Amino acid sequence: MLLRNKDEQEVVSRERKDRRDFEQLSALATRMGLNSRQYAKVVVFSKLPLPNYRSDLDDKRPQREVVLPFGLQRDVDLHLKAYLSHKAMSSGRSLDKPLIRSNSGGIPAADEVPVNPEPFAQNSVALERILRRRSLQIRDKQQEWQESPEGQKMLEFRRSLPAYKERDALLNAISQNQVVVVSGETGCGKTTQLPQYILESEIEAARGASCSIICTQPRRISAMAVSERVAAERGEKLGESVGYKVRLEGMKGRDTRLLFCTTGILLRRLLVDRDLRGVSHVIVDEIHERGMNEDFLLIVLKDLLPRRPELRLILMSATLNAELFSSYYGGAPTIHIPGFTYPVRAHFLENILEMTGYRLTPYNQIDDYGQEKMWKMQKQAQSFKKRKSQLTSAVEDVLEDADFRGCSLRTRESLSCWNPDSIGFNLIEHVLFHIVRKERPGAVLVFMTGWDDINSLKGQLQAHPLLGDPSKVLLLACHGSMPSSEQRLIFEKPEDGVRKIVLATNMAETSITINDVVFVVDCGKAKETSYDALNNTPCLLPSWISKAAARQRRGRAGRVQPGECYHLYPKCVYDTFADYQLPELLRTPLQSLCLQIKSLELGGITEFLSRALQPPELLSVQNAVEYLKIIGALDENENLTVL
Repeated sequence: MLLRNKDEQEVVSRERKDRRDFEQLSALATRMGLNSRQYAKVVVFSKLPLPNYRSDLDDKRPQREVVLPFGLQRDVDLHLKAYLSHKAMSSGRSLDKPLIRSNSGGIPAADEVPVNPEPFAQNSVALERILRRRSLQIRDKQQEWQESPEGQKMLEFRRSLPAYKERDALLNAISQNQVVVVSGETGCGKTTQLPQYILESEIEAARGASCSIICTQPRRISAMAVSERVAAERGEKLGESVGYKVRLEGMKGRDTRLLFCTTGILLRRLLVDRDLRGVSHVIVDEIHERGMNEDFLLIVLKDLLPRRPELRLILMSATLNAELFSSYYGGAPTIHIPGFTYPVRAHFLENILEMTGYRLTPYNQIDDYGQEKMWKMQKQAQSFKKRKSQLTSAVEDVLEDADFRGCSLRTRESLSCWNPDSIGFNLIEHVLFHIVRKERPGAVLVFMTGWDDINSLKGQLQAHPLLGDPSKVLLLACHGSMPSSEQRLIFEKPEDGVRKIVLATNMAETSITINDVVFVVDCGKAKETSYDALNNTPCLLPSWISKAAARQRRGRAGRVQPGECYHLYPKCVYDTFADYQLPELLRTPLQSLCLQIKSLELGGITEFLSRALQPPELLSVQNAVEYLKIIGALDENENLTVL
């Protein structure tokens, strides 16, 4: 067949063959005037001589061409030129008149041979031509998708999002300023659309091959879910122009121009690339959460900006406290994107008890964690005897002064024995039963504090005759530790007649969007890292959320139609919540952060942390440094010790 086909040069056979089979086939190919060679388990027959090694057939050690960004290639050229210049000067020669061999075989004078001037400039020009040609190809591909029927439908949907109205203003602000702060309400499309606007504008300007956009997300699931959605909106497979990278998992290729990753991934890159060479835009999403990694990253990026004047930094927040971040970056411009949500009716605990007729007692508020976690149940029982031992004094005073005279006697009795330290598994079960039995169709999103609560409540609901019936209810969990394949199920619509119930942590407040949610059940708590003074270690403990977080949870119910939100705490308790969450930098031990500062060689720990958005107390920093010295992680000069 190979001999009959003039256009074909070789045939590759991937069928498994042992040594004797190959020898017979090789002898046959030789008699027919063909070349043959075996590469591992692959046999190739060719009309042309074959090399000893073929990288395209090596599955264990695949090799591929890597195209460096223009800025990085330019730096490499400059370093090489400086090295060659230094080497030539040290040997008494000049790069401007290089020496080559003469016809007589000796070393002639430099003026015997004409010099090819500026070889490095020629290389840079050639590289620019390659990037220009590649950029035009990327632009043609984007235009082809946008003009296709599927692309037109997708563009029509994207234009319906509130973010589209601010597209030109956003791009103008980014082009004219090094730092831009963007705030947007839930559902406005800032997370999926703004990175696309930047990428599309770079491609339209024929800079697609040289741009590199990194968008950080606080959680793995959000980085994966958003990248998958953006790739679909661009009519591509994940890993082409859009990819993601999280710990131990990623999908990106040589053509990836927009990378979604966790904050930790970007910090690890800064360990080896302090200037983020080749990166054109950095987008930090969900900065309102004020995690320690995010605040740490903001300091590092603020120090980086003067060294990289062409780098653009975009900060995105789901709340309206953008002025705080704007002032931190010297009055950076702020743009607000209003979101569209349907009205959501809020029901607080007193309303829920009146509506459902549920009665709270000291015994039905003990959450069942199973036999393996019996100590948790015993701890809850003891808390009833101490009566509100873990409540803040502000909440205690509010409960004592609360006026529930508008409620029925049964509701007032229930509120009098309400235990704020309990999550309320039985109450959640009763509310879900009420929704499934009496309310209109729509998915339900239940906010829990952590995996133990999610897993225990899921087991309790599965034992319920109605809520555990798979033909009527689809029970799903949403947690960062779950496999990616299971996490994707929460975004899919269930079959007709089946109500989807998703048990999630606070990651579902802003990081991910489940479009078909109509009902939200809010326990009012989230796990936060705090300091255990007895053991001198950080620990995760449930604590009250902020008003901003409660609004975010409530807003999740109004994505597709008017929604309902069930807050499992009284309205008077909600009124005592802080407006915004306290930054993690101000409420947790700083030992790990101090070590990270030293590993990145960012200078003195105290001086570095003093440049934070909201610096921690000096005493907290000193205590962390002293602790690291005591355990031998730092020496007396605050240098890292050898492991």
